[in-house]
Amino acid sequence: MEFGLIHVVAILAAAVVAFIVGFPLGISYRKKVSEKEISSAEEEARRIINEAIKSSENKKREALVEAKEEILRNRSEYEKEVKERRNEIQKQERRLQQKEENLDRKTENIEKKEEALQQKHEEMERQEEEIQAIKRSQTEMLERISGLTAEEAKNYLISQVETEVTHETAMKIKEIEQRAKEEADQRAKEIVATAIQRCAADHAAEITVSVVPLPNDEMKGRIIGREGRNIRTIETLTGVDLIIDDTPEAITVSCFEPVRREVARVALEKLIADGRIHPTHIEEMVEKARREVDAVIKSEGERAAFETGVRGLHPEVQKMLGRLHYRTSYGQNVLQHSIEVSQLAGLMAAELGADVNSAKRAGLLHDIGKALDHEYEGTHISLGVEFCRKYKEKEDILHAIQAHHGDVECKTLVACLVQAADAISAARPGARRENLENYIKRLEKLEEITGTYPGVEKSYAIQAGREVRVMVKPEQVSEDQMVILARELAKRIENELEYPGQIKVHVLRETKVVEYAK
Repeated sequence: MEFGLIHVVAILAAAVVAFIVGFPLGISYRKKVSEKEISSAEEEARRIINEAIKSSENKKREALVEAKEEILRNRSEYEKEVKERRNEIQKQERRLQQKEENLDRKTENIEKKEEALQQKHEEMERQEEEIQAIKRSQTEMLERISGLTAEEAKNYLISQVETEVTHETAMKIKEIEQRAKEEADQRAKEIVATAIQRCAADHAAEITVSVVPLPNDEMKGRIIGREGRNIRTIETLTGVDLIIDDTPEAITVSCFEPVRREVARVALEKLIADGRIHPTHIEEMVEKARREVDAVIKSEGERAAFETGVRGLHPEVQKMLGRLHYRTSYGQNVLQHSIEVSQLAGLMAAELGADVNSAKRAGLLHDIGKALDHEYEGTHISLGVEFCRKYKEKEDILHAIQAHHGDVECKTLVACLVQAADAISAARPGARRENLENYIKRLEKLEEITGTYPGVEKSYAIQAGREVRVMVKPEQVSEDQMVILARELAKRIENELEYPGQIKVHVLRETKVVEYAK
């Protein structure tokens, strides 16, 4: 135990001695190492500084070179720009010089013109003085010849003019009074004429003919059928009479009721197109044709209400209106006639400040009874009134329907307008009993009659044949002869032409004088 302690003490003592001896030696060695590191760091710093100086000098030289090149480039661009501007300035100077020369020449021309105008002005003043002198001499001569002074002559002329003006004033007053009387009668005509002009309607009515064309005459036998069973089936189902005669490639459908006639016509066309003609197929085609006609009737009633702008009609009333599409009166389609009456009555009501909607409604419904008069007893007026009353139409509409043919006295303005519109639509040229071809022939005949007289240059039939304008040659026909010519033309038209209403013969004579100022 004591030996161990001694051994430990000895080790510690040796360590202390070693530390005391080694510490100064370590410090001196560390110092030498630090000095070497410092010297190497200073050399490295000097080297870095030298390299930085060399690099900065190189960059400085490069920057100087680039600056010199930039300066040279800018200088060349500047010189180029200066040169271009100098050229542009020189061009502008040349243009200005040319303009100055032109202005100088114009100034010289203006000065010459001013001198010429001054000379002309002086010449005119001299001529005016001469004219005044001549005028004074002539006035003196006239005074000596007439024995009147200028003042006396002036008073005499004034009195004469006053007398003439008084006469002309009296004539003008009389003419104005006459014109005022005529205008009082023409006002109603203007309202009607305006309504007619604004209402677009055909000038010639179409005539409905129930004729079914056939592809060949062999089809007639197929339609008749064995022992006539096919034709009997068609006539039984549709209620029409089929007339099969010698007319080539055509069959006539005869029936007083237009809807049944239309159903038969459509069914026949379908059978002919299909080619299968026997009783069972005939029943199918008749039923299909009936549905198609009903659809057309419905759409036509809706179209009439839409075109006239009449709202709130009962569906049954619209349907009955559509039946008028297949109804004609004197060759005039009744539905189209009703639409036209509605539009005319509405236009005239607007001119007079009346109820436009009521006038249109009454005009559209005024002939609705014609869709019923083939099925029920009574006139179309009484049938129409009862039918509209059934569907709650107002009393003023019913009264207009009842009075449109004058059966009862008109008590409202709407009834009067419907009556007038109905007369206009039915009586206008080309409305009834006249197809388009005859209408055109009548107009051509009217122009032919009026264009064959001596001295007539041109003639035109206008206003749907209600007026003819005749242009005469002024060197051959005098104003007095115009009156005689108009009377002769009117007499010849009356003798040689058939026409509704009256025709206005308008003879025009125009004199033109043309001259050119050079």
